[in-house]
Amino acid sequence: MLSAHNLYQVEAICDKVMILRRGKMAAFGTMHELRDQFGSITYSIFFSLDDPGKLLGHAKPYRQEEGFWVCEVQDIRELNECSTAITEAGGRVERIESRYPSLEEMLLAIGK
Repeated sequence: MLSAHNLYQVEAICDKVMILRRGKMAAFGTMHELRDQFGSITYSIFFSLDDPGKLLGHAKPYRQEEGFWVCEVQDIRELNECSTAITEAGGRVERIESRYPSLEEMLLAIGK
C-alpha cells in the first residue's frame, strides 16, 4: 500500500489505485479501469495548411503548436472527419498523437 500526493508516481508504479474523497472510497481499479470510467482518449492531429480558414465549418476548433496547426478530437469518427477536411482543404496531416487522461485529470473529474 502506498499513500502519496505525487500522482505521477502513483500512476507509474501502482497496479491498482484507490481514490479517497472525504474519507470515503470514490474510485478503485487499475489505471485502465479508471480511464474507462472517468476519462477518455483524446487524439491530437498535427497538420500543415497554408490557409486554415478553409477549414471553417468543416473541422473542430484548432490552435497552433510546435509550428503546426492542431485539432483535438475525442473519437475515431471525429479523427477521420477532421483528417478528411484537412486533406480536402489542401493540407497535410503531419502526425497524430493519442493521449489518455492522467490520474490528476481523473481525480478532478471525480471531484466534480
